[in-house]
Amino acid sequence: MTENPKRWMWSEAIDMLARAERLHQQFFQPPSTVKESATWEPPVDVLETEHEVLVLAALPGVDPDQVEAVIDRGTLAISGQRILPAALRNAFIHRLELPQGRFQRHVPLPSGRYHSVKHSMINGCLFISLRKA
Repeated sequence: MTENPKRWMWSEAIDMLARAERLHQQFFQPPSTVKESATWEPPVDVLETEHEVLVLAALPGVDPDQVEAVIDRGTLAISGQRILPAALRNAFIHRLELPQGRFQRHVPLPSGRYHSVKHSMINGCLFISLRKA
């Protein structure tokens, strides 16, 4: 390999392309089960006021019925699924940047107890209000 650096570089480049192709194929395989591990994490904002902790998770295009939020040992777990609408499944894709499939995000919460939990969808974001006890 040291005698011919061009050959070595081409060999490395071909190996990298093969690895990229394998990853690409794995990424676009449809999930086999609903309970499969999450494939993406939504971005979140966590804000605190005197009386509550507010969590905003960006979930555009996600059906609110497909979202679950649970508090466990000081962590808020948000999970669900984004499914491509049936009308778009046969469409020609020019660009697909919004991730599809299962998502999950664990958000550490400020220490304390919460007695009231409210959630709603606002402008494509899951809005969770945790009232402090």
